[in-house]
Amino acid sequence: MVGLLLGGVLVLVVGGCACVVWAERGGPRWTRRVATVMLAASKLVRRSEKNRRRSLNRSTSDSD
Repeated sequence: MVGLLLGGVLVLVVGGCACVVWAERGGPRWTRRVATVMLAASKLVRRSEKNRRRSLNRSTSDSD
């Protein structure tokens, strides 16, 4: 069951990446929408990862 879920997520990610490439090359309007959503989601993931690293660094330096 977990493998099926991970496979579905992988298909969505690969499809989103393909839409980003296709939209860059002048694809249809729906690919530009999907590409915008994928790029916004990647920004959110990067920002949350950066914030997580910052909070981890603060907690380790506070314990010294």
